[in-house]
Amino acid sequence: MSPPDTDLLHSLSAELSERLKDLLDQTLLGMIRPNSASQFARHAPELEKFREAITRSEAEDNIDFLQNFREFVPTTNYEPYRPYIAKFFATPCKESDVKNMFAPGLPYCLAVSSMTSGKSAKTFPTYRPAPHLLHHPLYLSLPHSEGSTLSPSSLGLWQVLTLECEDGQSSKVLPVCSVTVGFLRMQMNWEVEHDKDRLDLWVPGKTDPFAISLVKSYRAFFILNALFALSDRRVATVRFLFASVFVNFLQYVEEEWPLLVDCIEKGIIPDMENMDHVREPLEKHFTANPLRAAELREIGPPSIQGWAVRVWPDLKTFIGITGGSAAASVPKVTHVLGPSVAMQAPCYGSSECYIGLPYYNGDPNTDFKVLPVDGVIEFLDVHSDEPLERVLSAWELVTGGHYEPVLTTRNGLWRYRIGDVVTVKGFAPDDGLPVVNYLHRRDGGLEMAFGATCTESQLTNAIVSASKRSIGQIIDFTIVGDERDTPITYGYLVEIGGEVGEDAKMAIQQTFEDLMANNEFRVAFWQGRARKPTIRLVEKGTFTEYRRQKCDKTNISMGQVKVPIILSDPTFKEWFLQRVIMEL
Repeated sequence: MSPPDTDLLHSLSAELSERLKDLLDQTLLGMIRPNSASQFARHAPELEKFREAITRSEAEDNIDFLQNFREFVPTTNYEPYRPYIAKFFATPCKESDVKNMFAPGLPYCLAVSSMTSGKSAKTFPTYRPAPHLLHHPLYLSLPHSEGSTLSPSSLGLWQVLTLECEDGQSSKVLPVCSVTVGFLRMQMNWEVEHDKDRLDLWVPGKTDPFAISLVKSYRAFFILNALFALSDRRVATVRFLFASVFVNFLQYVEEEWPLLVDCIEKGIIPDMENMDHVREPLEKHFTANPLRAAELREIGPPSIQGWAVRVWPDLKTFIGITGGSAAASVPKVTHVLGPSVAMQAPCYGSSECYIGLPYYNGDPNTDFKVLPVDGVIEFLDVHSDEPLERVLSAWELVTGGHYEPVLTTRNGLWRYRIGDVVTVKGFAPDDGLPVVNYLHRRDGGLEMAFGATCTESQLTNAIVSASKRSIGQIIDFTIVGDERDTPITYGYLVEIGGEVGEDAKMAIQQTFEDLMANNEFRVAFWQGRARKPTIRLVEKGTFTEYRRQKCDKTNISMGQVKVPIILSDPTFKEWFLQRVIMEL
């Protein structure tokens, strides 16, 4: 389905610019006024000049307060927050020690990052939003659907912390989990202590009963979700956080197709590891359906184009991130869905902050309207020549410019840099809010010994283009430094679905030509400091197994595990290289 023509404004009128400024100023005040009384804001050295400035100003003067924020609050990274967040992990942890740490009260949970880079986990406090915002579309974990929704939800927790209450007699539980799990629990009032009491629950409109969300085995989680989804003919919406995880789901469906269909025919829950605690409630929900099994046998496993709409005739929408590292999976996803299913991203954001929603008067896969709900977003011009980076407000942006978002959040982050690079598509005509496309990580290039850095998006686009022209249908990929010859170069490790293309050997030259569009790489090549990239194919199922191992190792939510475009973990690099089956 072709996206509609955009209605975006190229620039803001004076009137719309002033309206946008008023909106963002009021939202910013609503966040930093209460958060300025937090432990972090009162003691962090980074905010010392801000504290001194507001002490000298009129306490109730909002104009002065905002001016002091913009003049005296520097950009921050994770390090200033680390010692304050560590207090939540102290043993014992007293409520009085962590109350009002970053925002008023106690957080609902600590959101843990996906650890894609292989570095240690970062955790961020997530406080319950105001009641009127809790079910805002930006936070919506379960999309509205006319029929059933296939949206696997793993409620697994990275850790559960205990806070000793101020009365000295009782305690509170603080879950550490992905931000999506935290908001799902928040919206559904699913407190951790009562999970076992909900084993018989089945939320209307979802294909998966609650009990599946507590399964810890990666394989069993996806097979059980597939079993219940395939037995339900009414699925109208499919939602995965990443398109690449949907491809993992399809691989399990293909591998276990005979088992899944037999179980649907006989009404049997298959025997799998680590699921004894949920078998009984799942068996209550699952009944034999020989007619559906016969229908599925006739359709066959997910290899034909449009398979999904044959299995689920009412399917209208696929929701999932298709950019960044998930871009390589898009051809497989579109092949399975067919042309009639609309695709859109769920949102743009991170563990630190939800930033924007798809802009439907553009391309809902890539265009995001920046919304001041979870935070107020400012920007750094990544191409600026100024010695000190100046923080820009939304009304100062230029269409086509490249910027790094800077977050000031209701959860107590102050001008926090997330390291993304976005480009501005234009401004929404109704309120002037910017609409952006995500490009890549600011520091995400694999800097070779010759000093030339291609961005993640350039590296991704090159291999996706080569796959369409010659390699075959890519399932997933990652890149390591290939040091088998000198100089070091980009070493692609690629998994494909189906047969290797007849012209696959051409992929090296095609990828090389695309990377030569990068001026630094091109100069380094002509100076003999760079060479052509390499492409090696890995065996089928490699990336599914990687996700399983990463999930087991880090204990993060199954749907949150993503493959890094640049793989820096030496252990996993060696593991991937052991699974190489062919070099192009």
